[in-house]
Amino acid sequence: MSETRAVSPLARITGGFVYMFERLLPEPFVFALLLSILTALLAFGFAPKNTVPDVVSGWYDGIFKIFPFAFQMVLILVTGYALTSSAPISAFLRWLAGVPKTPRSAVALTLLLGMITVTLNWGFGLVASAIFAREIAKRHHLDFAWLLAAAYSGFLMFPPGLSSSIALAQATPGSALNIVQKVTGQIVPLSQSLLVPFNYVPVIILFVVLPWLFSRMEPAAEDMQPADQAKLAAEDDAKPRARAGGLAGILDRAWILNLSLVMAAFGYLGMQMVEGTFHLDINSLILIFLALGLLLHWRPIAYVEAMNSAARVTGSLLLQYPIYGGIMGMMTATGLAGVIAKWFIAFSTAKTLPFWGYISSIIISLFVPSGGGHWAVQGPFIVPAAQALHVNMAAAAQAVGYGEGVANMIQPFWALPLLAIAGIGMRRVMGFTVITFFVSFVVFGASLLLLV
Repeated sequence: MSETRAVSPLARITGGFVYMFERLLPEPFVFALLLSILTALLAFGFAPKNTVPDVVSGWYDGIFKIFPFAFQMVLILVTGYALTSSAPISAFLRWLAGVPKTPRSAVALTLLLGMITVTLNWGFGLVASAIFAREIAKRHHLDFAWLLAAAYSGFLMFPPGLSSSIALAQATPGSALNIVQKVTGQIVPLSQSLLVPFNYVPVIILFVVLPWLFSRMEPAAEDMQPADQAKLAAEDDAKPRARAGGLAGILDRAWILNLSLVMAAFGYLGMQMVEGTFHLDINSLILIFLALGLLLHWRPIAYVEAMNSAARVTGSLLLQYPIYGGIMGMMTATGLAGVIAKWFIAFSTAKTLPFWGYISSIIISLFVPSGGGHWAVQGPFIVPAAQALHVNMAAAAQAVGYGEGVANMIQPFWALPLLAIAGIGMRRVMGFTVITFFVSFVVFGASLLLLV
């Protein structure tokens, strides 16, 4: 017990950030509204297209252009949630959540699980780490925001991981986002962007450093705010609705209906693999989550009940994603993002271009927190600069991704699904993730300066 109550100097520093964010940071929706106003003001002041019609039209178009992506994110969330609520996966998560014996080891395990799963695929990792955090919170008396911050910090592994949208796009001939190919005619294979020291060295360092750091952040007993374990258990053990009888009941429980859809889904994916056209993107991930969920729940009514339970956490996404769509629309339509990128490229050298691209990416990511959309804005400026200065194209592209990943630790956009699953606000969580921001900022920045 004394170990869990020991307060390290790092925990005191973190406590200061938590105190500050809880009192200064507004609700994520209000934060998005304030960011919208700031974006408009910056566009009026610095963008090449800075008239009122330009700004307002960009805002309007952005709101509605993000709808497909927003719906994809909702589907990733609910299908992933439904999948993890199936009996086999729930049993595995309960077992794994029982392995750590102290709050510190539980938080470290949550962070490691998040980092590993996000490295494999960001969508799966985001959902899996949130669900696992709930299981940990039901078994351990610990600060819930501390735990959720550890789970979300694993999202840092998205840009250097196997599902990196920027790296995959530059490795895909003909991709709409393969800006390197459009400018230079080159393809950047994953072996040059992911399997090189400037990418894997910071990953290894963060895998070692972050779990240790989080284990030292445990709040003092008097500052701890644990989860409502009874509420979490009640939500996860919600009673199923009354089952229909007769023919309706037979059809509701007809496993053959689930199986037919599963066979169609995996048949299509198998066909793509045979043809050599398969790649794991948002749509294929949703299809895999859907098919596996249907298979593991087995009966249609069981899957419907799981989806109904999952749908209760989507409100914040539906509310806030359109606001961020408007911000992205203003940034791109007015040319403001390009202006910011050019500011940093203007004084870059062959040695420092990836680093300054990384810094500008952090700033732009606060306004355009989407990997693909962000690269579409910044890529057309950094790739020609890299070509002119004879800079490693893979490093220039990955630097933009690293900036987005680091900025995500102080930007609530990608935390919304995780927070929705956990049922907790952002303020206190960000007091912990700001430490992740500072550490990862240094690690990735040093890698770009020393290893490229």
